[in-house]
Amino acid sequence: MRQITYTEAATEAIHEEFRRDPKTVHLSTDIPLALRNEFGEARIRNTPISESGFVGAAIGLAGAGFRTVVNVRMATFAFVAMDQFVNQAAKITYMFGGQACFPIVYRMTVGAGNSTAAQHCINPYSMYMNVPGLKIILPATPYDMKGLLKAAIRDNNPVICFEHNALGRLKGEVPEEEYTILFGQAVIRKAGKDVTVVAMARMLYEALAAAEELEKEGISLEVIDPRTLVPLDVDAIRTSVAKTGRLVVVDEACQTCGAAGEIVSLVVEDSTTFNHLKSAPKRVCSPDVPFPYSPPMERFVLPDRKKIISAVRAAIG
Repeated sequence: MRQITYTEAATEAIHEEFRRDPKTVHLSTDIPLALRNEFGEARIRNTPISESGFVGAAIGLAGAGFRTVVNVRMATFAFVAMDQFVNQAAKITYMFGGQACFPIVYRMTVGAGNSTAAQHCINPYSMYMNVPGLKIILPATPYDMKGLLKAAIRDNNPVICFEHNALGRLKGEVPEEEYTILFGQAVIRKAGKDVTVVAMARMLYEALAAAEELEKEGISLEVIDPRTLVPLDVDAIRTSVAKTGRLVVVDEACQTCGAAGEIVSLVVEDSTTFNHLKSAPKRVCSPDVPFPYSPPMERFVLPDRKKIISAVRAAIG
């Protein structure tokens, strides 16, 4: 099967969906020339650098019958448009009593690792998880990038696609045939029996590296990629934890009030899964500090395979 990059998979998904549906529109401060050349200026719109403006404009376009893809670029840029996300896009279908739908995809890059410093590095998905009305996808592979993004464009609700900036050049197998990926379906990237490790976005690869190291010692990790956070495949995680009896959740975001803590809560709140636990669940996250610019300091802050291995050992006891 052919291999393409994470970024190429996203581009291909958008091209295919724009060919499929003539009522799709793209908004961005950074115009993709290939899109503009194929679909024209009317559908591929260059916007002013005003996130509140174009995030809000997408809501109006969606209400007028268009499917809008908005490239916000860095997730830190989105904070100036929080009213549009939280009070408008997330709630407008509810305010209409479900009589209207607002299909919008907001793409944002997240994550550290490239020394872009505090104001360009953040993993804010847990903030948006707390806003009913938004769906959240977190593709970690080129295959998932294309399949989830295509599904997001077809969805009738606002969807935020968080894309880790360190994965852009990652290559993987992506079929040329048509496919989409249903939301709320986690995937087991590596089967195991001793510890369940739920790893998000780029942390998936650190978890798989940790699993390879620990396999040499006879410790078997089951590595789960949630793929989407809203909806979250809670059943897949609970089933795995009931089998292994141990849970480690790995997330590059800060630990406090993060997605990792929510996953732990959903596991321990279920009495059946809780009764299978052999040890307290562990979180491997970034500390509650802004990401530093200095490469050595950034590496110190970020979760990695060594920290995952340490958490696994603590879980095993």
